[in-house]
Amino acid sequence: MEAVLGQVAQLPALLAVCRSALVRAWDPPTLERALDWGRYFQHLHDRLRARPRLRHAVGQRLRRARPGAPPAFGQLGRCAELLGLALLENRALPPAACRRLLQRLLQPPAARPGRLALLARRKAASRLLEPLRSSPPPSPGGPEPRLAAEAGLLLGRLRDEPPGDPRWLGGVLQQLPRPRAFRVVAAALLLLRQGGGPQQEEEAEAVPLLSWLLEDAERFAAFCHQLPGCLLASLAAHYSQISKRYLDILTGWGSSLLYDPLQGQWVKSCPDETELSWEELRERFSCLCKGSVLLRGQTQAALKLLKARDGDFQVRGLSVWTDLLLEVEENLRKQSIDT
Repeated sequence: MEAVLGQVAQLPALLAVCRSALVRAWDPPTLERALDWGRYFQHLHDRLRARPRLRHAVGQRLRRARPGAPPAFGQLGRCAELLGLALLENRALPPAACRRLLQRLLQPPAARPGRLALLARRKAASRLLEPLRSSPPPSPGGPEPRLAAEAGLLLGRLRDEPPGDPRWLGGVLQQLPRPRAFRVVAAALLLLRQGGGPQQEEEAEAVPLLSWLLEDAERFAAFCHQLPGCLLASLAAHYSQISKRYLDILTGWGSSLLYDPLQGQWVKSCPDETELSWEELRERFSCLCKGSVLLRGQTQAALKLLKARDGDFQVRGLSVWTDLLLEVEENLRKQSIDT
């Protein structure tokens, strides 16, 4: 027992090292050994929990190692998370060791995690987001691997949380610049549809993301403005909540355009960067019509209804909806010829 008490007495020193610049020399195996000590102390706590005399002895030894501190037997049970949090907040930890730490903390827990364990996992998720703040946008040729990885991380955190609206989600996404946060959410929603899991589970996991996106009208308008039309069309094809609101946003932008007879084209009524030009609006509607048969039908039906409400003109230059519908139908004809 004296040997065990001697090991327990080293816990404050281990925590102090994890908070110090000494970790600058740590490699992944060294980090693993430190976390293994955390698991060992946690196991020791579980074994001694029902033995009051030994609990008291361990608490006294911890107090002796930290003069002036009260007995802290419960600290053993939280040791793994305490070590993880200390290391997460230590900027001296080398990148390779930090990556290993993130992997360990973000592993799915064997049992329902406690509050401190959840805090450690959330801080790990937050830390993993930090390098993405200044990352360049994804290339148009395909999804960015780090973006897909970050979307997977968000989905993993959602699965760890109890059902309901996770309050941490907004805080995590606010750490990213808006275009990047929007891309992460979009990638996560598309990953859910590609996962091949039960539809009910996918819908449940999508609810917090859709709530965050749709509950704020200004946020959703920025989402629609800053993401490319092809990506928004993919989301609209999978989520009816998005397709309806997206068409409403496009309708508002189209209604603000005015026809300039001198230029022979539709122009913005004011130089507002939050609205789309005629060319951008045409591209958005064209992307929607290149999607699924259902989405194409919904988009054409919406344009026909808007055209009818606007006077049902058949010639260009009188109604933006007539002109958009003619453009979309012409593109569809060209597409059918090419195929």
